[in-house]
Amino acid sequence: MNPFEIIVTTLFGLEEILASELKELGASDIEILNRAVKCRGDQAMLYKCNYSLRTAIKVLKPIFSFYAADEQQLYDNIKRINWADYLTVKKTFAIDGSTHGGTFTHSKYVALKSKDAIADQFRDRQGIRPSVDIEHPDLRINVHIAEKKVIVSLDSSGSSLGKRNYRLTQTLAPISEVLAAGIILLSGWDKKCDFIDPMCGSGTFSVEAALMAANIPPGRFRSFGFETWNDFDSVLWQKTKDEADALIVPLETRFFANDMDEDALKIAAANAGRAGVKDAISFSKVDFFESSHDAGQGLVVMNPPYGERIKVEEIVPFYKDMGTRLKHFYPGCDAWIISSNYDALKFFGLRPSRKIKLFNGSLECRLQKYELYLGSKKQKQ
Repeated sequence: MNPFEIIVTTLFGLEEILASELKELGASDIEILNRAVKCRGDQAMLYKCNYSLRTAIKVLKPIFSFYAADEQQLYDNIKRINWADYLTVKKTFAIDGSTHGGTFTHSKYVALKSKDAIADQFRDRQGIRPSVDIEHPDLRINVHIAEKKVIVSLDSSGSSLGKRNYRLTQTLAPISEVLAAGIILLSGWDKKCDFIDPMCGSGTFSVEAALMAANIPPGRFRSFGFETWNDFDSVLWQKTKDEADALIVPLETRFFANDMDEDALKIAAANAGRAGVKDAISFSKVDFFESSHDAGQGLVVMNPPYGERIKVEEIVPFYKDMGTRLKHFYPGCDAWIISSNYDALKFFGLRPSRKIKLFNGSLECRLQKYELYLGSKKQKQ
Protein backbone atom coordinates (compact mmCIF):
# COMPACT_ATOMS: atom_id res chain seq x y z
CA MET A 1 0.00 0.00 0.00
CA ASN A 2 1.34 3.40 -1.00
CA PRO A 3 1.84 5.92 1.81
CA PHE A 4 0.04 9.25 1.73
CA GLU A 5 -0.18 12.40 3.83
CA ILE A 6 -2.22 12.26 7.02
CA ILE A 7 -3.14 15.25 9.19
CA VAL A 8 -4.17 14.53 12.78
CA THR A 9 -5.78 17.38 14.72
CA THR A 10 -5.52 17.85 18.47
CA LEU A 11 -5.89 20.45 21.22
CA PHE A 12 -3.51 23.35 21.76
CA GLY A 13 -0.55 22.22 23.86
CA LEU A 14 -0.87 18.51 23.04
CA GLU A 15 0.93 18.59 19.68
CA GLU A 16 4.21 17.10 20.95
CA ILE A 17 2.40 14.37 22.87
CA LEU A 18 0.44 13.49 19.73
CA ALA A 19 3.67 13.44 17.69
CA SER A 20 5.12 10.95 20.19
CA GLU A 21 2.03 8.77 19.87
CA LEU A 22 2.34 8.81 16.07
CA LYS A 23 6.01 7.89 16.25
CA GLU A 24 5.16 4.94 18.50
CA LEU A 25 2.55 3.78 15.97
CA GLY A 26 5.16 3.84 13.22
CA ALA A 27 4.13 6.93 11.24
CA SER A 28 6.86 8.62 9.17
CA ASP A 29 7.76 12.21 8.21
CA ILE A 30 6.18 13.58 11.39
CA GLU A 31 5.82 17.37 11.45
CA ILE A 32 4.24 19.38 14.29
CA LEU A 33 1.73 22.04 13.22
CA ASN A 34 -0.61 24.34 15.16
CA ARG A 35 -3.16 22.10 16.93
CA ALA A 36 -2.27 19.32 14.49
CA VAL A 37 0.50 16.94 13.45
CA LYS A 38 1.25 15.97 9.86
CA CYS A 39 2.73 12.59 8.95
CA ARG A 40 2.77 9.93 6.25
CA GLY A 41 1.33 6.46 6.40
CA ASP A 42 -0.71 3.90 4.48
CA GLN A 43 -4.30 2.75 4.94
CA ALA A 44 -3.31 0.56 7.87
CA MET A 45 -1.76 3.60 9.57
CA LEU A 46 -4.96 5.59 8.97
CA TYR A 47 -6.91 2.85 10.74
CA LYS A 48 -4.35 2.65 13.58
CA CYS A 49 -4.49 6.41 14.15
CA ASN A 50 -8.24 6.33 14.66
CA TYR A 51 -8.22 3.23 16.85
CA SER A 52 -5.22 3.89 19.08
CA LEU A 53 -4.40 7.62 19.37
CA ARG A 54 -5.45 9.08 22.73
CA THR A 55 -4.81 12.78 22.04
CA ALA A 56 -6.25 12.97 18.50
CA ILE A 57 -9.49 14.72 17.60
CA LYS A 58 -9.68 14.03 13.85
CA VAL A 59 -7.65 11.99 11.38
CA LEU A 60 -7.81 13.69 7.98
CA LYS A 61 -6.68 12.41 4.57
CA PRO A 62 -5.92 15.39 2.26
CA ILE A 63 -6.98 14.74 -1.34
CA PHE A 64 -6.62 18.14 -3.06
CA SER A 65 -5.13 21.57 -2.40
CA PHE A 66 -5.32 24.84 -4.33
CA TYR A 67 -5.37 28.61 -3.94
CA ALA A 68 -8.61 30.61 -4.07
CA ALA A 69 -8.98 34.38 -3.93
CA ASP A 70 -12.77 34.43 -3.90
CA GLU A 71 -15.84 32.23 -3.59
CA GLN A 72 -16.04 31.51 -7.32
CA GLN A 73 -12.52 30.09 -7.38
CA LEU A 74 -13.35 28.05 -4.31
CA TYR A 75 -16.50 26.68 -5.98
CA ASP A 76 -14.76 25.94 -9.31
CA ASN A 77 -11.84 24.08 -7.72
CA ILE A 78 -14.04 22.01 -5.40
CA LYS A 79 -16.17 21.07 -8.42
CA ARG A 80 -13.03 20.03 -10.32
CA ILE A 81 -12.40 17.12 -7.93
CA ASN A 82 -13.85 13.84 -9.22
CA TRP A 83 -16.23 13.22 -6.32
CA ALA A 84 -17.45 9.93 -7.82
CA ASP A 85 -14.18 8.46 -6.53
CA TYR A 86 -15.39 9.01 -2.98
CA LEU A 87 -19.17 9.31 -3.09
CA THR A 88 -22.27 7.94 -4.81
CA VAL A 89 -25.71 9.46 -5.16
CA LYS A 90 -27.02 6.86 -2.70
CA LYS A 91 -24.64 8.01 0.03
CA THR A 92 -24.89 11.09 2.23
CA PHE A 93 -22.22 13.68 2.90
CA ALA A 94 -21.45 16.68 5.08
CA ILE A 95 -18.89 19.49 4.94
CA ASP A 96 -16.88 20.87 7.87
CA GLY A 97 -15.39 24.27 6.99
CA SER A 98 -12.67 26.12 8.86
CA THR A 99 -11.09 29.45 7.94
CA HIS A 100 -8.09 31.47 9.10
CA GLY A 101 -7.20 34.88 7.67
CA GLY A 102 -9.02 37.70 5.94
CA THR A 103 -9.83 36.17 2.52
CA PHE A 104 -12.59 33.86 3.76
CA THR A 105 -14.09 34.80 7.11
CA HIS A 106 -17.19 32.61 7.46
CA SER A 107 -16.61 28.87 7.82
CA LYS A 108 -20.31 28.05 7.35
CA TYR A 109 -20.37 29.91 4.03
CA VAL A 110 -17.28 27.98 2.90
CA ALA A 111 -19.07 24.75 3.78
CA LEU A 112 -22.17 25.88 1.88
CA LYS A 113 -20.25 26.78 -1.31
CA SER A 114 -18.34 23.49 -1.14
CA LYS A 115 -21.57 21.56 -0.71
CA ASP A 116 -23.08 23.34 -3.73
CA ALA A 117 -20.05 22.48 -5.89
CA ILE A 118 -20.24 18.77 -5.03
CA ALA A 119 -24.02 18.60 -5.48
CA ASP A 120 -23.85 20.47 -8.80
CA GLN A 121 -21.17 18.11 -10.15
CA PHE A 122 -23.38 15.07 -9.50
CA ARG A 123 -26.45 16.84 -10.89
CA ASP A 124 -24.55 17.81 -14.07
CA ARG A 125 -23.17 14.31 -14.61
CA GLN A 126 -25.95 12.04 -13.33
CA GLY A 127 -29.03 14.23 -13.09
CA ILE A 128 -29.33 13.53 -9.37
CA ARG A 129 -27.33 14.56 -6.32
CA PRO A 130 -26.44 12.86 -3.03
CA SER A 131 -28.18 14.09 0.10
CA VAL A 132 -26.62 16.01 2.97
CA ASP A 133 -26.70 14.50 6.48
CA ILE A 134 -25.12 16.76 9.07
CA GLU A 135 -25.27 14.26 11.94
CA HIS A 136 -24.37 10.85 10.46
CA PRO A 137 -23.04 11.23 6.90
CA ASP A 138 -21.47 8.40 4.93
CA LEU A 139 -18.67 10.80 3.96
CA ARG A 140 -17.52 13.76 6.02
CA ILE A 141 -15.38 16.26 4.11
CA ASN A 142 -13.10 18.86 5.67
CA VAL A 143 -12.36 22.13 3.84
CA HIS A 144 -9.63 24.12 5.59
CA ILE A 145 -8.64 27.58 4.35
CA ALA A 146 -5.61 29.50 5.61
CA GLU A 147 -5.64 32.90 3.85
CA LYS A 148 -5.96 31.75 0.21
CA LYS A 149 -4.68 28.17 0.51
CA VAL A 150 -7.41 25.56 0.53
CA ILE A 151 -6.89 21.96 1.66
CA VAL A 152 -9.70 19.49 0.99
CA SER A 153 -9.57 16.34 3.11
CA LEU A 154 -11.63 13.28 3.83
CA ASP A 155 -12.46 12.99 7.52
CA SER A 156 -11.71 9.36 8.37
CA SER A 157 -12.86 9.70 11.99
CA GLY A 158 -16.47 10.79 11.53
CA SER A 159 -17.42 12.13 14.95
CA SER A 160 -14.66 13.55 17.13
CA LEU A 161 -12.27 10.91 18.46
CA GLY A 162 -12.86 12.46 21.88
CA LYS A 163 -16.23 10.71 21.82
CA ARG A 164 -15.04 7.34 23.09
CA ASN A 165 -18.63 6.15 23.67
CA TYR A 166 -18.15 5.18 27.31
CA ARG A 167 -19.20 8.56 28.76
CA LEU A 168 -22.89 8.45 27.95
CA THR A 169 -23.73 10.41 31.10
CA GLN A 170 -21.72 13.20 32.67
CA THR A 171 -21.64 15.79 35.42
CA LEU A 172 -21.60 19.56 34.97
CA ALA A 173 -18.53 20.94 33.15
CA PRO A 174 -16.64 17.65 32.57
CA ILE A 175 -13.18 17.65 31.08
CA SER A 176 -12.92 16.16 27.59
CA GLU A 177 -11.52 12.68 27.12
CA VAL A 178 -8.76 13.98 24.82
CA LEU A 179 -7.67 16.68 27.27
CA ALA A 180 -7.77 14.24 30.19
CA ALA A 181 -5.61 11.74 28.30
CA GLY A 182 -3.25 14.53 27.23
CA ILE A 183 -2.79 15.75 30.81
CA ILE A 184 -1.99 12.23 32.02
CA LEU A 185 0.54 11.76 29.22
CA LEU A 186 2.08 15.19 29.91
CA SER A 187 2.57 14.13 33.54
CA GLY A 188 4.90 11.32 32.48
CA TRP A 189 2.97 8.85 34.67
CA ASP A 190 4.69 5.45 34.78
CA LYS A 191 1.34 3.56 34.86
CA LYS A 192 2.51 1.78 38.01
CA CYS A 193 2.19 4.18 40.95
CA ASP A 194 -1.25 4.89 42.43
CA PHE A 195 -3.53 7.13 40.37
CA ILE A 196 -5.69 9.46 42.47
CA ASP A 197 -8.60 11.53 41.14
CA PRO A 198 -9.92 13.23 44.30
CA MET A 199 -12.61 15.35 42.58
CA CYS A 200 -13.59 12.74 40.00
CA GLY A 201 -16.90 14.11 38.68
CA SER A 202 -17.74 11.96 35.64
CA GLY A 203 -14.60 9.87 36.25
CA THR A 204 -12.89 10.86 32.99
CA PHE A 205 -9.36 11.09 34.43
CA SER A 206 -9.63 7.71 36.15
CA VAL A 207 -11.13 5.96 33.15
CA GLU A 208 -8.57 7.40 30.72
CA ALA A 209 -5.73 6.46 33.08
CA ALA A 210 -7.03 2.90 33.45
CA LEU A 211 -7.44 2.53 29.67
CA MET A 212 -3.87 3.77 29.29
CA ALA A 213 -2.42 1.44 31.92
CA ALA A 214 -4.19 -1.56 30.40
CA ASN A 215 -3.22 -0.60 26.81
CA ILE A 216 -6.91 -0.62 25.87
CA PRO A 217 -7.32 1.31 22.60
CA PRO A 218 -9.52 4.40 23.07
CA GLY A 219 -11.37 3.64 19.83
CA ARG A 220 -12.48 0.19 20.99
CA PHE A 221 -16.02 1.29 21.85
CA ARG A 222 -17.02 3.20 18.69
CA SER A 223 -17.21 3.24 14.90
CA PHE A 224 -15.41 5.48 12.40
CA GLY A 225 -16.09 7.45 9.24
CA PHE A 226 -13.76 5.38 7.05
CA GLU A 227 -15.97 2.31 7.57
CA THR A 228 -18.40 3.74 4.97
CA TRP A 229 -15.72 4.79 2.45
CA ASN A 230 -15.66 3.25 -1.03
CA ASP A 231 -12.20 1.76 -0.41
CA PHE A 232 -12.91 0.40 3.08
CA ASP A 233 -10.90 -2.79 3.67
CA SER A 234 -12.73 -4.86 6.28
CA VAL A 235 -9.98 -7.50 6.44
CA LEU A 236 -7.28 -4.90 7.09
CA TRP A 237 -9.49 -3.16 9.65
CA GLN A 238 -10.02 -6.40 11.59
CA LYS A 239 -6.28 -7.11 11.48
CA THR A 240 -5.55 -3.60 12.80
CA LYS A 241 -7.94 -4.06 15.72
CA ASP A 242 -6.68 -7.55 16.53
CA GLU A 243 -3.06 -6.38 16.64
CA ALA A 244 -3.89 -3.47 18.97
CA ASP A 245 -6.16 -5.58 21.20
CA ALA A 246 -3.41 -8.20 21.56
CA LEU A 247 -1.38 -5.63 23.53
CA ILE A 248 -4.02 -5.28 26.28
CA VAL A 249 -2.67 -6.28 29.70
CA PRO A 250 -4.31 -6.96 33.08
CA LEU A 251 -4.53 -3.97 35.41
CA GLU A 252 -2.34 -4.10 38.50
CA THR A 253 -2.22 -0.36 39.25
CA ARG A 254 -4.46 1.06 41.98
CA PHE A 255 -6.93 3.77 40.96
CA PHE A 256 -8.82 5.97 43.42
CA ALA A 257 -11.77 8.10 42.27
CA ASN A 258 -13.38 10.19 45.00
CA ASP A 259 -16.16 12.75 45.08
CA MET A 260 -18.50 14.14 47.68
CA ASP A 261 -21.47 13.88 45.28
CA GLU A 262 -23.14 10.44 45.23
CA ASP A 263 -24.75 11.08 41.84
CA ALA A 264 -21.36 11.95 40.35
CA LEU A 265 -19.91 8.70 41.71
CA LYS A 266 -22.75 6.70 40.14
CA ILE A 267 -22.14 8.40 36.81
CA ALA A 268 -18.38 7.80 37.06
CA ALA A 269 -18.86 4.12 37.94
CA ALA A 270 -21.28 3.64 35.04
CA ASN A 271 -18.82 5.25 32.63
CA ALA A 272 -16.00 3.06 33.94
CA GLY A 273 -18.23 0.03 33.49
CA ARG A 274 -18.84 0.82 29.84
CA ALA A 275 -15.09 1.23 29.37
CA GLY A 276 -14.45 -2.15 31.00
CA VAL A 277 -12.30 -0.79 33.84
CA LYS A 278 -14.80 -0.40 36.69
CA ASP A 279 -13.36 -3.25 38.78
CA ALA A 280 -9.92 -1.63 38.77
CA ILE A 281 -11.12 1.70 40.20
CA SER A 282 -12.04 2.30 43.83
CA PHE A 283 -14.95 4.79 43.96
CA SER A 284 -15.52 6.49 47.32
CA LYS A 285 -17.71 9.26 48.65
CA VAL A 286 -15.08 11.51 50.19
CA ASP A 287 -14.84 15.26 50.62
CA PHE A 288 -11.45 16.25 49.21
CA PHE A 289 -10.83 18.54 52.19
CA GLU A 290 -11.10 15.49 54.47
CA SER A 291 -9.14 13.17 52.19
CA SER A 292 -5.59 11.82 52.29
CA HIS A 293 -3.23 9.43 50.56
CA ASP A 294 -0.40 8.19 52.73
CA ALA A 295 0.48 5.04 50.82
CA GLY A 296 3.63 6.45 49.27
CA GLN A 297 4.06 7.52 45.68
CA GLY A 298 1.03 8.47 43.65
CA LEU A 299 -0.14 10.73 40.85
CA VAL A 300 -2.89 13.20 41.77
CA VAL A 301 -4.76 14.78 38.83
CA MET A 302 -7.44 17.38 39.47
CA ASN A 303 -9.80 19.57 37.50
CA PRO A 304 -11.18 21.74 40.33
CA PRO A 305 -13.86 24.42 39.87
CA TYR A 306 -12.54 27.54 38.16
CA GLY A 307 -15.35 29.78 39.36
CA GLU A 308 -16.73 29.86 35.79
CA ARG A 309 -19.43 27.27 35.07
CA ILE A 310 -19.31 25.79 38.56
CA LYS A 311 -19.61 28.58 41.09
CA VAL A 312 -17.63 28.59 44.30
CA GLU A 313 -18.46 31.50 46.57
CA GLU A 314 -14.95 31.96 47.96
CA ILE A 315 -12.70 30.72 45.18
CA VAL A 316 -9.41 32.05 46.64
CA PRO A 317 -9.83 30.35 50.07
CA PHE A 318 -10.97 27.23 48.17
CA TYR A 319 -7.68 27.07 46.25
CA LYS A 320 -5.64 27.97 49.35
CA ASP A 321 -7.24 25.12 51.32
CA MET A 322 -6.75 22.78 48.34
CA GLY A 323 -2.99 23.45 48.35
CA THR A 324 -2.82 22.98 52.12
CA ARG A 325 -4.65 19.64 51.93
CA LEU A 326 -2.33 18.35 49.22
CA LYS A 327 0.80 19.52 51.04
CA HIS A 328 -0.03 17.88 54.37
CA PHE A 329 -2.06 14.82 53.39
CA TYR A 330 -0.61 13.62 50.07
CA PRO A 331 3.11 13.20 50.89
CA GLY A 332 5.27 11.62 48.22
CA CYS A 333 2.76 12.34 45.44
CA ASP A 334 2.96 14.53 42.37
CA ALA A 335 -0.14 16.68 41.83
CA TRP A 336 -1.19 18.09 38.45
CA ILE A 337 -3.88 20.78 38.61
CA ILE A 338 -5.60 22.40 35.64
CA SER A 339 -7.44 25.69 36.08
CA SER A 340 -8.37 28.82 34.15
CA ASN A 341 -8.40 30.87 37.34
CA TYR A 342 -4.85 32.24 37.37
CA ASP A 343 -5.56 34.57 40.28
CA ALA A 344 -6.76 31.70 42.49
CA LEU A 345 -3.74 29.58 41.53
CA LYS A 346 -1.47 32.31 42.97
CA PHE A 347 -2.88 31.50 46.42
CA PHE A 348 -2.33 27.73 46.11
CA GLY A 349 0.51 27.97 48.61
CA LEU A 350 2.80 25.60 46.70
CA ARG A 351 5.49 26.35 44.14
CA PRO A 352 4.78 24.68 40.78
CA SER A 353 7.69 22.85 39.16
CA ARG A 354 6.03 22.97 35.72
CA LYS A 355 3.51 25.24 34.00
CA ILE A 356 1.85 24.30 30.71
CA LYS A 357 -0.66 26.40 28.78
CA LEU A 358 -3.73 24.43 27.64
CA PHE A 359 -7.35 25.12 26.72
CA ASN A 360 -10.37 23.47 28.33
CA GLY A 361 -12.97 24.22 25.69
CA SER A 362 -12.73 27.98 25.09
CA LEU A 363 -11.11 28.63 28.48
CA GLU A 364 -7.38 29.33 28.50
CA CYS A 365 -5.94 27.26 31.34
CA ARG A 366 -2.72 26.52 33.14
CA LEU A 367 -1.70 22.96 33.95
CA GLN A 368 0.64 23.07 36.93
CA LYS A 369 2.72 20.35 38.56
CA TYR A 370 3.34 20.32 42.31
CA GLU A 371 5.83 17.93 43.92
CA LEU A 372 4.52 17.01 47.37
CA TYR A 373 7.47 16.10 49.58
CA LEU A 374 7.40 14.35 52.93
CA GLY A 375 9.31 16.96 54.90
CA SER A 376 11.28 19.54 52.92
CA LYS A 377 12.49 19.39 49.33
CA LYS A 378 16.05 19.52 50.66
CA GLN A 379 15.46 16.47 52.87
CA LYS A 380 14.08 14.46 49.92
CA GLN A 381 17.10 15.35 47.78
